[in-house]
Amino acid sequence: MPIKILIIGAGAVGAFYASRLALVPSTQVSVICRSNYTVVHANGFSISSPKYGSYTFTPHHTFANPRQAIDSKIKWDYIVVSTKALPDVSDDSEILEGLVGDGTSIVLVQNGLGVEEPYLKRFPSAIILSAVTIVSAAQTEPGIIEHNRWTRISVGPYLPGSTSWAAIESNKRFVQLLQAGEINDAEEYSHSKLQMVRWHKIAINASMNPSAVLSNGTTNNAMVLDPELYIHLKAVMDEVLSTAPKVLGTPLPKEFATSEAILASTQKNTSGSKPSMLLDWENGKRMELEVILGNPIRIAREKGLEMPRLQTLYALLRKAQENRDEAKSQSHL
Repeated sequence: MPIKILIIGAGAVGAFYASRLALVPSTQVSVICRSNYTVVHANGFSISSPKYGSYTFTPHHTFANPRQAIDSKIKWDYIVVSTKALPDVSDDSEILEGLVGDGTSIVLVQNGLGVEEPYLKRFPSAIILSAVTIVSAAQTEPGIIEHNRWTRISVGPYLPGSTSWAAIESNKRFVQLLQAGEINDAEEYSHSKLQMVRWHKIAINASMNPSAVLSNGTTNNAMVLDPELYIHLKAVMDEVLSTAPKVLGTPLPKEFATSEAILASTQKNTSGSKPSMLLDWENGKRMELEVILGNPIRIAREKGLEMPRLQTLYALLRKAQENRDEAKSQSHL
């Protein structure tokens, strides 16, 4: 029996990983598209990558909305969610109603902290796998995906206060599928270590993303080359990396990159890439403020800890977004 995989959020990241999973002979990979549906339904995805070359990915099924996927009556082995996490706008776990069945594993390839909780609450008996990826990819136009660099993805079962061998086995199988699709740096993690990975990526996202917006569109590379911004970015990263062990109750692994190493790597990235939050701001879209800034602050506060640098970035950007939304609503009156 083929392994049936559904991708929800077939943008750059979702389509890229879908295209690699689809190379595995035992899989059937389908997608739910939004604005790119017409093009993808007709032509599939065109992928270009310095690592994998240029190729076309034609999904097994291309759905225009969740209802079409429900009506297909397909029993999904894995549902991969790669949408932006915007809990202040909507509860995306609702999209999965009618799609999750017995034996379905939900894979969350999303930024931030606390993204798993809405799915656990709605589907308490389902297997939930939590994934953190570092990949540079963009959908330059509908159905056209440019993969620039990196393919790192870490996956672990979400098992707060519990153990499930079924979840651990499902996690192992999903990582093996990614590796069979030539994602060689796909890694299998435990629940606790995957949460450490999430905190470690927060150090990157919570420093770079807000600062790019507040500095009026500066790229990652330009920020780390600016002396004052370098000091600022390092301080935000260190605040997160020093708070995480206190929240998690265990030190971060020694193999995790230090703030200095992260910044040194960013100095070498001359692609001109912009953080996703900056792209959202420039395109007038909602930013992932809650899962990248708000949730870490609230989780730390529950432990009696404050992160003043993160809180400053959160307060400023939340108000900026609120003011822009209010201006938009006024202009429509």
